[in-house]
Amino acid sequence: MLTNKQNNMGNLNYEKLNDFIASDVIKPFYEIRLKRLESAKLADISKRKNPYLFKAKNIETAGDLAKSILDAFLSSQEETIFGDLMENLAIHVCHEVFNGKKAEEGKYRSIDLIFERDNKTYIVGIKSGPNWGNSDQVNTMKRNFKIAKKFFRIEFKRNNIISVNGCIYGRDNSPHKVSKDSDLSY
Repeated sequence: MLTNKQNNMGNLNYEKLNDFIASDVIKPFYEIRLKRLESAKLADISKRKNPYLFKAKNIETAGDLAKSILDAFLSSQEETIFGDLMENLAIHVCHEVFNGKKAEEGKYRSIDLIFERDNKTYIVGIKSGPNWGNSDQVNTMKRNFKIAKKFFRIEFKRNNIISVNGCIYGRDNSPHKVSKDSDLSY
């Protein structure tokens, strides 16, 4: 867990942050995971799995097949569950540090978080890591950023708007993605 000595974000209370992580990230992760596992039926899960993959992995016994299917199911579920919880953590921290707000559901596509800093408005799409999507998904995010910037300029009279692909983990050696159309840069 985090300590106040690691605090380089102003007045962020790390004791409260640790409590938030325990109650709003870790505990729900296991509760949701267990609930989904309790409702899982092997027959339903196996219908969505590629049978050739199991053959290629040389799975020969029913027990190995059941374990492999269940492991794949849990792994994909865990990514989604944990990603959603980490998004909530990022929004919580941004709220505490910059008074950031979760973007209104459905109002701005690809945007999860909005905050002000140094007379700039930041619109953030929170992603799990730097390799979260294919080129079509990235292009969709960029177009959605452009639409949101236009909206912010008209509706809120804001001109200095920064688009951010906010990754929870990982590193991108060239994080600033520049486009000829500056509204597509992020």
